Amino acid sequence: MHEAAPVNPWVALAYLIAGVCFILALRGLSSPATSRRGNRMGMIGMGIAVVTTLATHWPWVSATGASVGIDGTIPTFTTDWASAAEILAAIAIGAVIGLTTAKRIAMTAMPQLVAAFHSLVGLAAVLVGVAAYLNPAAFGISSLVVPMIGQPFAVINPVSKVEMGLGVAIGAITFSGSIIAFLKLNGSMSGKPILLPGRHAINLVTLAAILILVAQFAHTQDTWPFWVVVVLSFAIGFLLIIPIGGADMPVVVSMLNSYSGWAAAAMGFTLGNTAMIVTGALVGSSGAILSYIMCRAMNRSFISVIAGGFGATDSGGGGAAAIDRPWKRGSAEDAAFLLQQAEQVIIVPGYGMAVAQAQHALREMGDKLKEHGVRVKYAIHPVAGRMPGHMNVLLAEANVPYDDVFELEDINSEFAQTDVAFVIGANDVTNPAAKTDKTSPIYGMPVLDVEKAKTVLFIKRSMGGVGYAGVDNEVFYMDNTMMLLADAKKMVEEIVKAFD
Repeated sequence: MHEAAPVNPWVALAYLIAGVCFILALRGLSSPATSRRGNRMGMIGMGIAVVTTLATHWPWVSATGASVGIDGTIPTFTTDWASAAEILAAIAIGAVIGLTTAKRIAMTAMPQLVAAFHSLVGLAAVLVGVAAYLNPAAFGISSLVVPMIGQPFAVINPVSKVEMGLGVAIGAITFSGSIIAFLKLNGSMSGKPILLPGRHAINLVTLAAILILVAQFAHTQDTWPFWVVVVLSFAIGFLLIIPIGGADMPVVVSMLNSYSGWAAAAMGFTLGNTAMIVTGALVGSSGAILSYIMCRAMNRSFISVIAGGFGATDSGGGGAAAIDRPWKRGSAEDAAFLLQQAEQVIIVPGYGMAVAQAQHALREMGDKLKEHGVRVKYAIHPVAGRMPGHMNVLLAEANVPYDDVFELEDINSEFAQTDVAFVIGANDVTNPAAKTDKTSPIYGMPVLDVEKAKTVLFIKRSMGGVGYAGVDNEVFYMDNTMMLLADAKKMVEEIVKAFD
């Protein structure tokens, strides 16, 4: 039977330090005030993990030409530069793509970028699993190094086959699901749920088939169950995400993040890599916890969302037209006057602010109001934007003081005592239909009570547009609402110019 090679204590220590850095990174990312430090700790941890992995798997070649790895001894070897060139080229290509993307990507496209990255993690897990299946001896997971009669590969340890099968399945689901999420977030596919007849039965049967085939593969190591698992897993990823509508997409992004973590952890077991196991478990568990918290914030069933749109109906969202009712239109001068006369203003940012890149102008407006003695606060809904923390990141980028930013449960009670609620492109998260209309796709989702303020100033491009959930907002037509129809950044800049 195959026995695992002894672990170099220095390698174990390096991976332990990397794991601690990842834990500190998650701790730092839990608050905007410490997010920069959290990012740095994550970068340090990943750097340690990558360098350690390169050191332990560098393509050394002995005098006899046999490729070996570091095993604690210090023999004299030369580098197999052909293999080393492939490794260095892959690192260089990935670095160039990462740096270029980071510099060019707009904050409005960050949700799509996250979904795309999740898809790559899932695809990487699938490719690693396939490589391990095709050449198990190279990964140290074979029981015998001699192929058995009637089987094209060496016999793999049963436990490794379970890890491999589950890792490939989760990775394939993550890849295909993330592709659909990317297309919906990017506007290449409608945000409206696509409801297939009998979708729940199809999903359950497919998932059950995947588990049965993984068990079959672990028992026999036949070729066909492995490849059928790969195909079915790619298919179920599409089927799970297609029925989920735009209103639930932030939860989907978070859940796919969790899936990518579990796929990495499963491949870590296959490769015997401690860093991958620890990192994958951290990402998987934190993503699942965040998804659960977001579902509670949206009054959604966690199981329903991740199971692929349980409870969605054919009438839900996606293309509702605006209601033809009377509404009041205001100008930048009107808004400037009302804001300066207020004692307290609560600013509610949404995806419209992100699209217009209006966060810096908004912070300038807030600073001007403070100079006039106005109390200024920012109200953040848990799912404002199209990914968790989207608005927090934008406000932090504009150097909005952290003490001025409040979550929904901490500020919702203050709207009734607020003079002006200044809403900038936040439709779904301020829609009272979530509290009253049982036919609405956002019914039951906690929303910001902006309509309770004395005056609501609502910036949006036009009255014809609707939010990502595809429903009109009752606030637009209330007596205390003044609509400011323009590009968000341009309107805020004109308001600032109109201040005394």
